[in-house]
Amino acid sequence: MKLFFTRKKLLVIVGMIVLITCAVAFLRPSPVDFSSQVKPILNKKCITCHGGVRAKAGFSVLFREEALAATESGKPAIIPGDPGSSEMIRRITSNDEEERMPYKHEPLSHEEIKTLKRWIREGAKWGDHWAYLPVKQTAVPGIEDPWVKNDIDKYILQKLNGEKITPSSEAPKATLLRRVSLDLIGIYPSDSICRNYLQNNSGQSYEILVDSLLASPQFGERWTSMWLDLARYADTKGYESDGGRSIWQYRDWVIKAFNEDMPYDRFLTAQIAGDLLPGASGEDFIATAFHRNTMTNDEGGTDNEEFRVAAVTDRVNTTWEAIMGTTFSCVQCHSHPYDPFKHDEYYKFLAYFNNTRDEDIDEEFPVMRQFTDTMQRQLNDLSDWVSRHSSKERSQQIEWLIRTHQPAINSTTADSLVNAVIILNNHGLLLRNHSIARIRNMDLSGNDQFIWQFYSQRKGGKLTFRKDSIHGPVIAVYTIKPSANWQYGYTGFSTQQGVHDIYLSYENSLMPKGKYEDGMSFGWIAASVKLPGKGTKEYSKYHDVYRQLLEAPVPGTPIMLENPANLARKTQVFERGNFRTPGKEVTPAVPAALQYAMPENAPANRAGLAQWITSDKNPLVARTIVNRLWEQLFGTGIVETLEDMGTQGIAPTHQQLLDYLSYRLVHEYRWSLKSLLKEMVMSATYRQDSRLTDEIKEKDFFNRFYARGARVRLTAEQVRDQALQASGKLSVKMFGKPVMPWQPDGIWLSPYNDARWEKSTGEDQYRRAIYTYWKRSSPYPSMISFDGAQRNVCSARRIRTNTPLQALVTLNDSAYLDLSRQFAFRMKKVAGQDPAKQIATGYTLLLYRNMPAAKLELFLELYDKALKDFRNDKDRTCEMTGLLDENNNPQTAALVVVANAMLNLDEVIMKN
Repeated sequence: MKLFFTRKKLLVIVGMIVLITCAVAFLRPSPVDFSSQVKPILNKKCITCHGGVRAKAGFSVLFREEALAATESGKPAIIPGDPGSSEMIRRITSNDEEERMPYKHEPLSHEEIKTLKRWIREGAKWGDHWAYLPVKQTAVPGIEDPWVKNDIDKYILQKLNGEKITPSSEAPKATLLRRVSLDLIGIYPSDSICRNYLQNNSGQSYEILVDSLLASPQFGERWTSMWLDLARYADTKGYESDGGRSIWQYRDWVIKAFNEDMPYDRFLTAQIAGDLLPGASGEDFIATAFHRNTMTNDEGGTDNEEFRVAAVTDRVNTTWEAIMGTTFSCVQCHSHPYDPFKHDEYYKFLAYFNNTRDEDIDEEFPVMRQFTDTMQRQLNDLSDWVSRHSSKERSQQIEWLIRTHQPAINSTTADSLVNAVIILNNHGLLLRNHSIARIRNMDLSGNDQFIWQFYSQRKGGKLTFRKDSIHGPVIAVYTIKPSANWQYGYTGFSTQQGVHDIYLSYENSLMPKGKYEDGMSFGWIAASVKLPGKGTKEYSKYHDVYRQLLEAPVPGTPIMLENPANLARKTQVFERGNFRTPGKEVTPAVPAALQYAMPENAPANRAGLAQWITSDKNPLVARTIVNRLWEQLFGTGIVETLEDMGTQGIAPTHQQLLDYLSYRLVHEYRWSLKSLLKEMVMSATYRQDSRLTDEIKEKDFFNRFYARGARVRLTAEQVRDQALQASGKLSVKMFGKPVMPWQPDGIWLSPYNDARWEKSTGEDQYRRAIYTYWKRSSPYPSMISFDGAQRNVCSARRIRTNTPLQALVTLNDSAYLDLSRQFAFRMKKVAGQDPAKQIATGYTLLLYRNMPAAKLELFLELYDKALKDFRNDKDRTCEMTGLLDENNNPQTAALVVVANAMLNLDEVIMKN
């Protein structure tokens, strides 16, 4: 019995010890989290003076090794584990205003100081920002609720429950039809698809609709309009002269890629390094135009190398902002003030792009020349013939020269000039009599022919090619034949080996002595192989085809190509970002903080960079595209700052949901964006009614917790496309050259090339907005009014505005007035002569629902008032209808006024 009580007493004691231990553990504060508790204080109060831009007193809190290093005093300001001996704590708690930090600013709060002391006491451990950590699979909240339709809703409902907010019910079918159609394809679907959905009351009707929209060819057009902002796509080169650029084939490639649901990793790889893919196709090369959308400065007197470097830095900045949602551009001048990127890491990353062939020249070489189907068949036939008479390698070399005019050296790089100049410092080589110029580092290995572009109207000119020096061996001589046009020169030489400097000399005995008169101008020069098969029966035929294709004056799409070894560039750090002060040499590398995502054995070029970008370990790429697609559907991203998921970006509202979708995109959907979009639009969160209840207005006015459907204005493209579709004039023609819908004279000022806006005719004037010609210095006015991007640089998101100019555009712009006329004609055709039926029909065509009686009454009043005015004014009637036909009557003119007002309804301009 005594033993029993002893054991019982022992158990009670043990139990009490366990309870006390648990209580102590429970009451003990959790360790300080650097990213959420310390980093915000440092960013807000310290890093302006002690960070990437400057480190006063030798103290920086940007990286741990810098924060713990000795300062100018010779001692560290932070001593891990000892806040009492840490100079940082002494200074932020000092009562002396000359010593207290932040200097001459508001002191830290008691709680902020307490947090920093605890952090140092716990070892001053650093932490990584959430966006720079790998995406991991997250546990789906275990919520069961009738409202939930998929896992997205469980994350949303968990947050709503925490905020004590009730989600909204599902929107009416008509509203959902319009919403999901505009979101997925940018316009309304066919009448049959609409009818099938509205009449089908089964539980599968909405999913059938979504699948139909995802399969629509208009899907690619809608999502390409988003991507072109990121790609800074335009039909002109930018800067002051802003000349035309033929790059629409890239736009068409993007449309096709979205329609085919090209996996996003493949989509990015083709655009970053399509030219470096094994067996790269013509489409892969066109995809690289993503980074040839950079601006080119054609103005005379500019430095081509300076603006080439500007283009390369833009490629770096765009890659980070568009694909990885990170502000990296400031690292060009100094280490990042807030995120873990050092100054030299910018130039290591830039080295991936610094070895491409483009050089900021007028012709924008290298280009993929745009051949007609007939020309392509001729090229295929020629390639087969060369293969039969030589080798597959020689055939490929000749075909590549024809399609790209590469490999070639631009004459703008010529040096050692004697009596010769580079025209306007950047437009090509000009040779005068007795002139000399050097073309550096030409690879002559296995080649036996020079080909070059030139212009000369002088008789008697002779061009001599020497190897290695002006006194070196003559390897070719060419007699210039004058012409009023640019022409191609061909001269053979004995097969050479190795890389050599080629010295050009121009002599003309017919030119006056002592005068600086032009002899000939150079474009590019290439060392190539002659066409084989000379002496065979068909040689003459194929020789003519070869030259015809090589010299054909066809446009070309600018593409990315890597420099050959003989033209490889070095990359140097620019001190403080200044192009004129190059520093140490660097080689390609990604920032150390994200090096863990680099695959083993990845090459140190753009192909390796693409592997790193699309690695499933890369923490930014999947999160960025998920966030971007979410913003397109819901109006605001899970991280509102699409351009910045770093420490200074707005914190995510639903970080676990963002990671859930990002992980799912990579590991379950295999980078399928259509699958991701379907999951989003199938959620109950997306399908909610957008009405603002009193509860939501009080607790979630800006819809950060998604207690209702999105209510945002349509994009610039959607506003135009919707009006086109309502009018019945929308052209479904896809692809091809950009078009020029109506625009008044005087908008364009193009003094350099006298370019004019030539209004398109026929169906081309009614094509979707994505095909509208985009001039950087003068974008299509109505789209700029509705927040379209200028596209000089990457635009990660459009900031929506609400200005009177927008109403003036849709009410008064002649293009919209024309579409209002066509809309009125359509209402008459469908509904007959009864004005009430006409108006009600127009409303249904726009919104898929019946017009409320009160609203119909208002529009009838507008109609009657307009009808009364037009009956008394034939000239205004004619002006409003725009035609002298059966529609030139007061009734139609009044209906045009109604149609114009209807296209400006809030519920039409907004996505409700």
